Amino acid sequence: MHIPDGYLSPSTCATMYAAATPFWVVAFRKVSRELHTRLVPLISLFSAFSFVVMMFNVPLPGGTSGHAIGLGLAAAVLGPWASIVAISIALTIQALFFGDGGVTALGANCFNMAITGSLIASLVYRAIAGGSPVESRRRVWAGAVGGYAAINAAALLAAIEFGIQPMLFKDASGAPLYAPYPLRIAIPSMMAGHLTFAGAAEFLLSGGIIAYLQKTAPALLKRGVASQPARNIENRPMRAWPAWALLGALMILTPFGLLTVGSAWGEWSPKELANPVKRQLIAAASGNLAPPAQVPSGLKRLSTIWTAPMPAYAPPIFKNPAFGYIMSALTGCGLIILFSLLVQWVTNVCTRLFNHDRPFPREINP
Repeated sequence: MHIPDGYLSPSTCATMYAAATPFWVVAFRKVSRELHTRLVPLISLFSAFSFVVMMFNVPLPGGTSGHAIGLGLAAAVLGPWASIVAISIALTIQALFFGDGGVTALGANCFNMAITGSLIASLVYRAIAGGSPVESRRRVWAGAVGGYAAINAAALLAAIEFGIQPMLFKDASGAPLYAPYPLRIAIPSMMAGHLTFAGAAEFLLSGGIIAYLQKTAPALLKRGVASQPARNIENRPMRAWPAWALLGALMILTPFGLLTVGSAWGEWSPKELANPVKRQLIAAASGNLAPPAQVPSGLKRLSTIWTAPMPAYAPPIFKNPAFGYIMSALTGCGLIILFSLLVQWVTNVCTRLFNHDRPFPREINP
């Protein structure tokens, strides 16, 4: 579901950045009002959760692979706007440092997963959870169903973005310039895996971790459907160490994500599109329709626009893939924490500069 560089035209990428920007602005403004609370560490924690969860690939129909995102979990703990910030940070780190998702397509990936996914997951979670107690099983089902709905909504948007490319952007001979498959192929190919295995993974992950937090750190779940202001929540006991411990365990287990073979649908490199064996696998996963004989020229050109320092979560200094995967998880989580602190600093500065509600200095009588 991470759209790579080259699969979307520059104009599509610009449109998706423009579509994402208003949501980012609102999200950062809402988050900036709560920087005095324990929200920033929670954003770091659940952004890191999302980052690590997306490293666990699961096999999908047609020989492709997919992953959960942790949308139901983030919505249950953070609420929609902080979830947008958290998932956007994870996607940014993935694109810049690990080449998972394109830099040009970051706006689209954030719009699909961080923005649409967070809003839908939160909407479903709040609708189902209602005013139920934190320890209620209803909350578990709410997070699970919210995550399932959210990941499929994100997948559908990605499929549409893939599918409109060959309709709108062709060369003089009529060959596609960017993503090669039209809507009639992109939508069923993408949705087949997400309505089943990837959706099930998101369902189980979100519901399972919410159930775990109910037992170990229930205070973390007070925010998702809380009606009281955040300042009333921050003074209540909120221990996050069980969640950090679970995150550490997941990082150690990330090499299991290497067991799944096959690229995610729509994330093939130019080399894979040109490889005869890979082309057969791509065709099998795409309604038995082979990709174009030549790699789309726009895709080939834009695919090299950014070179990540640790592509495919494989730091070049480590020869052992499993160890490199674990180190990538540790590196990614560390970068997320640093990035979150940077976001906190920037929002603090912006708040001081643009806060029009601050009182005027009192006049001094001579």
